[in-house]
Amino acid sequence: MVFHLDKCIGCHTCSLACKNVWTDRDGTEYMWWNNVETKPGTGYPTRWEDQVNYRGGWKAENGRLKLRSTSKTQIVANIFHNPSMPSMDDYYEPWTYRYGDLFNAPESDDQPTAVPVSMITGEQIDIEAGPNWDDDLGGSPVYAENDPNLEALDPVTRQQMFEIQRLAFFYLPRICNHCLYPSCVASCPSGALYKRGEDGIVLLNQKRCRGWRSCVSACPYKKTYYNWSTGKSEKCILCYPRLETGQAPACFHSCVGRIRYLGNVLYDAERIEAAALREDQDLVQAQREIILDPEDPEVQAAARRCGVPEAVVESARRSPVYRFVKEWGLGLPLHIEFRTFPMLFYVPPLLPVMSRLEGNAVHSESEDLFADIEKARAPIRYLASLFGAGNEGVVRYALRKQWAVRLYRRSLTVGDVDEDTAARALQEAGSTPEEAEAIYRLTALATFEDRFVIPPFQREQALEMLEDPHDVRRETGFGFREAPMRV
Repeated sequence: MVFHLDKCIGCHTCSLACKNVWTDRDGTEYMWWNNVETKPGTGYPTRWEDQVNYRGGWKAENGRLKLRSTSKTQIVANIFHNPSMPSMDDYYEPWTYRYGDLFNAPESDDQPTAVPVSMITGEQIDIEAGPNWDDDLGGSPVYAENDPNLEALDPVTRQQMFEIQRLAFFYLPRICNHCLYPSCVASCPSGALYKRGEDGIVLLNQKRCRGWRSCVSACPYKKTYYNWSTGKSEKCILCYPRLETGQAPACFHSCVGRIRYLGNVLYDAERIEAAALREDQDLVQAQREIILDPEDPEVQAAARRCGVPEAVVESARRSPVYRFVKEWGLGLPLHIEFRTFPMLFYVPPLLPVMSRLEGNAVHSESEDLFADIEKARAPIRYLASLFGAGNEGVVRYALRKQWAVRLYRRSLTVGDVDEDTAARALQEAGSTPEEAEAIYRLTALATFEDRFVIPPFQREQALEMLEDPHDVRRETGFGFREAPMRV
């Protein structure tokens, strides 16, 4: 998956689409499998990026990978006491309103008000937080200044970000990353979590789940939730019933800004653990090395030997995700230092730059070709903390290439950039006119079929390993055959 942050308008349509489809039941009131955060900001749950307290993901220690949250010796004790577990206050206490106060209010000179009440206790509450409480508050002293990523900045740069003339923010949509090396799967004592072999989607078996919530602590992105009504954990399933019928997930389908891209990639699973042991600065490149070139004849032959259907290989050749991540180097993983190797990549935003007004024209502070990148209101070091595990080089490369494509297109359509300048920008950004045209078309002019290249899921082959395909050919995949209950 790829989310293009330069196109996100923060409308939250994706969040509501997911909420209406999947989490409108008892026990899921506080769950947002898809949420959109404002950066700089604390996010949902509050300060989820602070793994000193939440202890999610993996850590490399003595040449081995270990879970931060638990171990074989800690698992039983963590059931009874887990200080790394997010509390209701870290999320928010979901609420509704007593609408009867509006309809049944006696005649009065004052406008009646619907009183907020807790959806957990039913009692009246004072609302203090919500899943989108810090929306658009990019300069606030309460939310933005408590963003854990600001710790990577020196005090002067950090203070400059909150000066009114530099103030800026951007939106960060988040769903489950369906990681290559998911810590939630490794932490589950009952084996309820698993990564599907045919497509890589991480799912949670409701029948096997015992509600120990190890997955909640182990996930560094906090995208596994506990349903207090059923006593089971739940998470994003990437709308796999839709994918199996060739449809995009609900949040992808509903995206107004068309920022979302979906496609399959081929990767070498045997190299994952060694890649995860690399230094933080090398993790982005290590993950890219795992992803294989679908045009390589040797890769295609290996895929056939492993039983990968030809149609799946063909869809990988047309995958927009491969192009953004591996071919163009624009897609970057979120907090790869957690070492789960997320399969959701972000194209970093080209934020507003410092400029001055002279007459009727706006000029940048410097005439250097890529000075605008260095003068962006969100420092590259901040973006590198989000998308590069501190490696500013991979972020700078993505921003420079985006800026070069913008200059190239302005030279063709607006005419305020001369051809020589556009050509030099592409050359210095390591791009070509052909690549710039391809990036522009996939970013700005892509059709539904270009953005979502959904491979045939070959479910009949996966089912043959477990049961007779003819017995399940009439199943739709929606809903529960048996209602989940406490055991």
